[in-house]
Amino acid sequence: MAYHNNAAYDLELFDEELTYESSAAPKREEDEPVRKSRKKAKNNVVAFTEEDQLKSRKRRHNPLKLIFGGFCAAVVTVVIGFIIVGQVRLTELNQEIITAQATLEETQSIYTQNQMKLEANLSTAEIEKHATEVLGMTKASNAQKEFISLEGGDKAEVSVQKSENIFTRFIDSIKNLWS
Repeated sequence: MAYHNNAAYDLELFDEELTYESSAAPKREEDEPVRKSRKKAKNNVVAFTEEDQLKSRKRRHNPLKLIFGGFCAAVVTVVIGFIIVGQVRLTELNQEIITAQATLEETQSIYTQNQMKLEANLSTAEIEKHATEVLGMTKASNAQKEFISLEGGDKAEVSVQKSENIFTRFIDSIKNLWS
């Protein structure tokens, strides 16, 4: 069944004999010359030689494009490699930081515990307890205290070294004249 109104579905172009007839559209005399001219146009096939067919099938590669493409691929590969190595190194450093922070927190906790133990051992109550229990000491009573009185009061003495040098005597005598 041929569709005469639509050229996309006109199967008569491929038939050598006219076997399809349309029942929907009556045959017109105007269509006859067009069909005959189409059949004549069908014989205009260009024949290629085998060499031309091989040339057309072969894909031609431009060596400069190949070199440029290879260079670009290498650059992209190196950049991606650097990015991956950088991310790996960054991950390793972050892991080291986390480990160091955990160690720091643990060490600070131990330091705080030791400081509290030290302060507990150095309190006055602990010192008194140790003195009375281990050393056998007691607090002093008034009978054990001895008072000292000074009769002359407080005095202050300045000790001056006298030099026997002749130059110092001369300077001292000049100072005494001016004062």
